[in-house]
Amino acid sequence: MNYRQLGKTGFKVSELSLGTWQLGGVWGTGFNHTSAQHLLEAAFDEGVNFIDTADVYEDGESEKAVGIFLAKKGSSANIKVATKCGKRINPFVNENFSPEVLRGHVEDSLQRLGIETIDLIQLHCPPTKVYYRPEIFGLFDRLKEEGKIQHLGVSVEKIEEGVKAIQFDNVTTVQIIYNLFRQRPDDYFFDMAREKNIGIIVRVPLASGLLSGKMTCETTFNPNDHRHGNRNGAWFDKGETFAGVPFETGLEAVEKLKEIFNGYDSLAQVALKWILLNKKISVIIPGASKAQHIRTNMRAGNILKFSDEQLQATQNVYEFVIKPHIHDIW
Repeated sequence: MNYRQLGKTGFKVSELSLGTWQLGGVWGTGFNHTSAQHLLEAAFDEGVNFIDTADVYEDGESEKAVGIFLAKKGSSANIKVATKCGKRINPFVNENFSPEVLRGHVEDSLQRLGIETIDLIQLHCPPTKVYYRPEIFGLFDRLKEEGKIQHLGVSVEKIEEGVKAIQFDNVTTVQIIYNLFRQRPDDYFFDMAREKNIGIIVRVPLASGLLSGKMTCETTFNPNDHRHGNRNGAWFDKGETFAGVPFETGLEAVEKLKEIFNGYDSLAQVALKWILLNKKISVIIPGASKAQHIRTNMRAGNILKFSDEQLQATQNVYEFVIKPHIHDIW
């Protein structure tokens, strides 16, 4: 495993880490704590020292599982934990965001995680208007003074939200979707973030599994899986599902990528390695529902090399198949 600095947090984190949206089971199938511990252990064995979770993942069960794992490993393991707050607000509108409500969410997360201080707390894709409210960001200065958090970050849907967020001095990281199908952040945002020493956390690196190369037009999903119910944004921002790419278009692009990387064992590894080539990135947080997926994903950094011809062909797939559908939206 290789390690990179997470912006001005000063943390050295595994460049491939673990996102826990799927921890404990495939989306929509419920939470299994035994499976969750197995996955966390597999990630730790591969050198992962950064875990990203959220208070809304399986209604807090993901945080509880991470807390159990932290207690089992002890402080000597030096695992950094990031969680998120704000998504529990319902209705999920700017007017319902307040320092008092968010403080309660942070304190609830501390209890579920079983820790005294959260390494990185992130606002969880709040409505755009929240980024124009200094009193919301000011809350986290007070929480830091109280020892309840170490650092503040944001998870964003749109690049423009990231641009606004990093104007607040206490924002240390931005979590954003970036992958072979979502390349605009590198055009417009990453250099700006690097100038301010902002850590970049990449989520949805495999486009909700599309870039695993294992899906076909016959693939079906559980009705409670966002890949079934959110393709048009019925549940939340549709950019979170398949990175916003229409499913059939994504499958077309994947077939072209398979031709370019014919002979490689795993398209998922290719997709992760492509992201790692960008040194502006601090950490990628692929999710996994099986330990074998973790073992395969975490080795992408060291085992693959690409030719210039492959990289150019990959870029052509984006330019001609994917870009017209999504580039200017997020």
